[in-house]
Amino acid sequence: MEAANEPVNGGSVQIRTENNERRKLPNFLQSVNMKYVKLGYHYLITHLFKLCLVPLMAVLVTEISRLTTDDLYQIWLHLQYNLVAFIFLSALAIFGSTVYIMSRPRSVYLVDYSCYLPPESLQRKILERSGLGEETYLPEALHCIPPRPTMMAAREESEQVMFGALDKLFENTKINPRDIGVLVVNCSLFNPTPSLSAMIVNKYKLRGNVKSFNLGGMGCSAGVISIDLAKDMLQVHRNTYAVVVSTENITQNWYFGNKKAMLIPNCLFRVGGSAILLSNKGKDRRRSKYKLVHTVRTHKGAVEKAFNCVYQEQDDNGKTGVSLSKDLMAIAGEALKANITTLGPLVLPISEQILFFMTLVTKKLFNSKLKPYIPDFKLAFDHFCIHAGGRAVIDELEKNLQLSQTHVEASRMTLHRFGNTSSSSIWYELAYIEAKGRMKKGNRVWQIAFGSGFKCNSAVWVALNNVKPSVSSPWEHCIDRYPVKLDF
Repeated sequence: MEAANEPVNGGSVQIRTENNERRKLPNFLQSVNMKYVKLGYHYLITHLFKLCLVPLMAVLVTEISRLTTDDLYQIWLHLQYNLVAFIFLSALAIFGSTVYIMSRPRSVYLVDYSCYLPPESLQRKILERSGLGEETYLPEALHCIPPRPTMMAAREESEQVMFGALDKLFENTKINPRDIGVLVVNCSLFNPTPSLSAMIVNKYKLRGNVKSFNLGGMGCSAGVISIDLAKDMLQVHRNTYAVVVSTENITQNWYFGNKKAMLIPNCLFRVGGSAILLSNKGKDRRRSKYKLVHTVRTHKGAVEKAFNCVYQEQDDNGKTGVSLSKDLMAIAGEALKANITTLGPLVLPISEQILFFMTLVTKKLFNSKLKPYIPDFKLAFDHFCIHAGGRAVIDELEKNLQLSQTHVEASRMTLHRFGNTSSSSIWYELAYIEAKGRMKKGNRVWQIAFGSGFKCNSAVWVALNNVKPSVSSPWEHCIDRYPVKLDF
């Protein structure tokens, strides 16, 4: 092996070997240039219509400016001679516009939301490897020795969470509970009689014709399902409010056995809940935080592995718990792929869709080994609220969607501070982004959640204003300490 030593810069030595020649650093200048080429391509395709429209408008304005008084008079005479046709076309245009306006979906606005902040007395330490910090919360019944997972204790937990979140919501929005026309409550594992939704109707004395729904057994993605259901109800019922309450109950669903696959949820799930106020009233747009753009739901329950990967059952000793399959992450990946296949055409810029389509055609016709093109969802969304189901879930989505640490920061910090609060976790994440002052007018947010069944559901929102943190935000007293460094 040859080595050439040459003294330079006053005695320093530069060593060159054959191995050094083969280990050349990448051409960073070329990488940077390619980055700007791609950005230029996206800008050109995205604004192609506008760029073509500008010269056409310039030609049109030029031609109009050349019209004389005689030309305008001749146009008027032409209209008079064809008065019937003119009136018919005008009436047709007015009729078509009216039908379009009346038939298009009603806008759904997110006026405000609140997340329940449990008292400090319910905090419980947990292993750091799970991604949870030392300030997550367990229900009071599990702090007792021995624990008391009774029906009464479970009801108390649900009341504390739901009523705590709703009290804050009504206080912040000044809404009279009797103005609520639609109520949707989701809780996967605790479904007493009377239902949780009935408990809310009773507590706040909601009106007798309120359309109430109680969703059970639908897992951690049920929060988006509830939003989708409320959206559909707001398309039918005019000029009203819808409240969505998302929570989970820990008291009666703590696993007291020794089966490893059923112990994992004990390490992740913690107390939490959220209440969201939606409106289809045009006057509420000005004070609302967000507008709902899309909801996309994907269900893989027809596949046996997907159906069984999150399964409530009893172990050999009769202890009830939720078992998590080893195939969970692979199944979640398949569900995510199916979900973004539907979501992509709705949100991605045309430039990304062209690249995806060209790659797909090339792969089918010429090279089956060609890697599929992964669309850049960072071009479609400014913020990502990935369900804080666990460290592995966040890691997998960060990798597959090619996200940065900043994009998944809200999810990781929510998992650390509050644990997996099931269907409400995406709202704690949104509250984190707001508390950091990052939500600006026009920003688009992607909420994505996974749940038993197996389901992957997405909700897309657009910020109507520069969003300030909610009054009594769950991050109010600790946001300055975040983000924290996580060592796994």
